[in-house]
Amino acid sequence: MVQELVAAGIGAAAGIAVYAGVAARVVRQYERGLVFRFGRLREGIRGPGFTMILPFVDRLHKVNMQIVTLPVPAQEGITRDNVTVRVDAVVYFKVVDPANAIIEVEDYRFAVSQMAQTSLRSIIGKSDLDDLLSNREQLNQGLELMIDSPAVGWGVQIDRVEIKDVSLPETMKRSMARQAEADRERRARVINADAELQASRKLAEAAAVMSEQPAALQLRLLQTVVAVAAEKNSTLVLPFPVELLRFLERAAPPPGGAETTPQAQQAQQAPQAQQAPQAPPEVTAPPPPPPPLPRVAGDGPEAQDGPEGGPEAD
Repeated sequence: MVQELVAAGIGAAAGIAVYAGVAARVVRQYERGLVFRFGRLREGIRGPGFTMILPFVDRLHKVNMQIVTLPVPAQEGITRDNVTVRVDAVVYFKVVDPANAIIEVEDYRFAVSQMAQTSLRSIIGKSDLDDLLSNREQLNQGLELMIDSPAVGWGVQIDRVEIKDVSLPETMKRSMARQAEADRERRARVINADAELQASRKLAEAAAVMSEQPAALQLRLLQTVVAVAAEKNSTLVLPFPVELLRFLERAAPPPGGAETTPQAQQAQQAPQAQQAPQAPPEVTAPPPPPPPLPRVAGDGPEAQDGPEGGPEAD
């Protein structure tokens, strides 16, 4: 009797172990479980951890809740300005409603992939080439809205959409390269012209300052000579201003005598002027007075007065 009880207990324990092994399920942290009983979805979503189902009656379906990275194959299309391009992109999405992701759509990954391809073709046809190359942020937002609108009913949320690469024909690449080169050359010429204008203004100010001090021009000339002479492989041509030649001509000695400077000539002329006094101006003498009249004996004082004093004696 005891042996039969022990055998029955062992058999029951074995049955329970087998049942537990068949009915036990483990749901990972990033998964959610859906239980279908006789093909009908039961209410409630099994969370992560250990869970039990009825063997041969229930069926557990696990749904991944992680963000999925889905590459979109390169799509060839014609832009609004009639340029043939190939554009590829990548879509980031995740499941937010496991029940709708399993029930509403057969394969939500494939559905999102096809929707992304058709939306990418539509974006290519509505955009210009410049927008595809330089205004990708706005195109990414428009593409995200186009994919997210139908995906909401599938229990899928589009996290982000990015355009990866835009392939252009070789002729278009060369044309764009020439355009960029011409634009850079134009900018270089404008910058060079602006620099020349600023330099001309500064040179005009410098010329106004140098005109007040002629020696400043000579110093500037010497500085230029020093700057040019630093290069060993250059030939230096030194111009002489006319003012410098005239200065040397005045400083040259006379051909018949010893070398004398203008200061020495002035020093020699100064003593000579002191030793030779100037002659006084000529003074014209006045005419001599008339001779006096002879005196007559016996005449008084009146007789000396001449004709005015009285009658002259015979």
